[in-house]
Amino acid sequence: MEVCAGDIDSVYAAAQGGAARVELCSALYEGGITPSASFIRKAREVHGLKVHVLIRPRGGDFLYTPVEINMMCEDIRIAVDSGADGVVIGALDREGRVDKDACAKLMAAANGIAVTFHRAIDMCRDAFEAIEDIAELGCNRILTSGLASSAYIGADMLRHMQIAAGKRMIIIAAGGVNAENATDIISRSGCMEIHASARQKVFSGMLFRRDSVSMGAKDVDEYSRLSTNINEVRSIVEAISNVPY
Repeated sequence: MEVCAGDIDSVYAAAQGGAARVELCSALYEGGITPSASFIRKAREVHGLKVHVLIRPRGGDFLYTPVEINMMCEDIRIAVDSGADGVVIGALDREGRVDKDACAKLMAAANGIAVTFHRAIDMCRDAFEAIEDIAELGCNRILTSGLASSAYIGADMLRHMQIAAGKRMIIIAAGGVNAENATDIISRSGCMEIHASARQKVFSGMLFRRDSVSMGAKDVDEYSRLSTNINEVRSIVEAISNVPY
């Protein structure tokens, strides 16, 4: 199980709940962007977890400018220098195909550590063409919901994608994974790895509050946030431990 961790508390919860790996990111409400170097280094200190780092300079689409690609290469080098076990990348061209030139530059910057191609594949024109392109690039994994709104809905497509990937890459089932559906997703898709945020709302400890001011979008609650819950992680891990492979 891989946990999508947007803060250091989530990393601790992932480790204590029995996850094998975390994907570090910030701004989960935007689908995730690259986390800080200090976050990577602090997560790397947590015993028993592999640490993969999302490389994404902004929210929105996956069509990047040359300047953004250069930024992503630099972020990869920072992640590597900070001790990351892997990075999570992805870029598409205007036609919805894998941007092989851009991704080749990102692969080169990764310098041999594990690379996952992220859910940009769920926004591509042809998933099976993308799988071949991603395999050619040398990625180790693909993170995907099976081109659906959740891995549960996309489980049949996930199975077809895993068959197409064969032994070349691992397909990670992602999107709406929880303790209630994880075993069914694995059984139907044949995926050996799953990805979940396992989050719950955490309320602020602030006593003084100025509710009339918002730091972000209008009507956003500034005194709560979503963070990974240790019990949810543990429940998912326990559920999938009983699935026969």
